Amino acid sequence: MIDRNKRDWLKGAAAAAALGLMAGTALVGCGKKEEAKPAAAPAEAPKAEPLKAAWVYVGPVGDAGWSYAHDLGRKAVEAHFGDKVQTTFVESVPEGADAERVIRDLAAQGHKIIFATSFGYMEPMLKVAQEFPDVKFEHATGYKTAPNMRVYDASFYQDTYMAGIIAAHMTKTGTLGFVGSFPIPEVLRNINAFVLGAQTVKPDIKLKVVWVNSWFDPPKETEAAQSLINQGADVLLQNTDSTAVLQTAEKNGKYAFGWDSDMSSFGPKAHLASAIVNWGPYYIQAVQEVLDGTWQSKRTVLGVKEGVNDLIKIADVVPEEARKKVEEVKAGLKSGEFEVFTGPIFDNTGKEVLAKGVKADQDWKDKVNFFVKGVEGRVPAGK
Repeated sequence: MIDRNKRDWLKGAAAAAALGLMAGTALVGCGKKEEAKPAAAPAEAPKAEPLKAAWVYVGPVGDAGWSYAHDLGRKAVEAHFGDKVQTTFVESVPEGADAERVIRDLAAQGHKIIFATSFGYMEPMLKVAQEFPDVKFEHATGYKTAPNMRVYDASFYQDTYMAGIIAAHMTKTGTLGFVGSFPIPEVLRNINAFVLGAQTVKPDIKLKVVWVNSWFDPPKETEAAQSLINQGADVLLQNTDSTAVLQTAEKNGKYAFGWDSDMSSFGPKAHLASAIVNWGPYYIQAVQEVLDGTWQSKRTVLGVKEGVNDLIKIADVVPEEARKKVEEVKAGLKSGEFEVFTGPIFDNTGKEVLAKGVKADQDWKDKVNFFVKGVEGRVPAGK
């Protein structure tokens, strides 16, 4: 039998426990729920390293000429790709052992595409390309390729043909002058096309050539230009990289052309037009192919049709008849209907080198080793 006081105590304890349980439940129900912590943001993917591209120049970048034109192309790459591409260049690199060393150093520094921009860089680049199979090598104006080395070129002879038309209209002596760098097919094509263009206006026109055996040597170029003027040439063209020929013509009151880039400001009275090359489109395409993984070894020859070559800044002194004829030729080059080297073509010994009606193919152009009729002298031994 349970004592009454004990029974009352048990009831009170039970009630208190019940009240405590209810109070605890109420507190839990009324309390603020703990907010879930936000999920951690995913880590950003590491930014891709820019593609490293390099250019090797035979002359100083300067403000005109061959190397300047290539550097404009490099800058076009920078503008197009932004921080996706990192570019660099090495200027005034002699052809030969120095070129090999520079190209090898650039490859070892992690450049994935390297452009060598002179004919004499071909053999050094070919050698280095074998040592770095994962690097893409591009050689300007050459003809040898490898699995990771390709060739690109421009059709300067198209520019010189149009320049010849203007020169024939402007000469008073009937004698033109040409300052040549090296007697290689590229340069011989330009010399011959200059004369062929001039002969469409004056069939009996003559051309004298002085060689300097250098791509960039202003003193030699000046001396050669003066020699041509002393021999009666009153309109000059060159296949060298400085503004010396144009400036020499200006000092002598003669006419000349800009080469590779717009040189009109260097001899405004002498300047008849500038034969230019725009490398930007090709360089952008080549870099894009490396980025896409679609780069392939091949040889590419571009010209007026592709917007790479052109004759610009034709001077006001050039007669309308000449301007019109140049525009007709340019239209034919753009459409592909016109070919500068179309037979019959004879060398300056009277030998037929291209039959009547035949349009020269690239193989023929690559083997030009002669002067056409109208060019004085003989082609010296090759470089």
